[in-house]
Amino acid sequence: VATWLPGSVPIGQPLPNVTTHVLDPRQELVSVGVPGELWIGGAGVAKGYLNRDDLTRERFTTVRGERLYRTGDRVRRLPTGDLEFQGRLDQQVKVRGHRVELGEIESVLIRNQSVRQAAVALHDDALVAHVVINSSTPIDDTALVAHLAAELPDYMIPSAWVRHDALPLNANGKVDRAALPAPERHDEAVGDTAPRTEGEQKLAALWAEVLKKDDIGIHDNFFALGGHSLLAIRLLGRIAKTFGRRLTLRALFEHPTVASLAPILTDEATV
Repeated sequence: VATWLPGSVPIGQPLPNVTTHVLDPRQELVSVGVPGELWIGGAGVAKGYLNRDDLTRERFTTVRGERLYRTGDRVRRLPTGDLEFQGRLDQQVKVRGHRVELGEIESVLIRNQSVRQAAVALHDDALVAHVVINSSTPIDDTALVAHLAAELPDYMIPSAWVRHDALPLNANGKVDRAALPAPERHDEAVGDTAPRTEGEQKLAALWAEVLKKDDIGIHDNFFALGGHSLLAIRLLGRIAKTFGRRLTLRALFEHPTVASLAPILTDEATV
């Protein structure tokens, strides 16, 4: 019985006269069940790209005497012989030493009923989520972070969010990732964002220390300011020493602003 991984797509077996090979970066065959890159051979393989010698050399290679086309698709072969598509290799990035499949984050986002379109990109070594939200089911960024945190490890949680009316598309109708804008910092509060209570003052000071930023507003999102899992753990350690309370990383994901986190740490109330 084949077991499909979350976010994967079954693509079956090759057509007659077509060969498929799942290879590692050294162009060696990988074992059944191990992910690798899909290479295609057989009667239908072209000679190359017209007037694109550079692309031909990149995509067409003779491996063990057979001319193959490298697809750039990440797949694994199941014991049944079926292939399972797991995403594009060109959508894999390194984030703080972890290999991240951008398509996996996007597929989890799309499963939220409030998200109509989603694209995740790497900008300045940080993950940025670009989303189109259904007008009938609005949702804030904090809820989207909590949605991802329920299924993904913390290093796969975007640190910034950009909302669009529609994602930019290229001539092929696919998301034009090169056209996705860099995130901008926006204060969520209207009016004064300075700390209002002693607890907020202490918490804002800890944020400024960990993030190495001045003028922390009580509605600024920790992750939008450049916070990531390592800085979050450092912040949680300082919170434990200052407030005598140990919080989980999930608590910070769910309450990523000074205004939302301070009431959990203190009995202070604001008007």
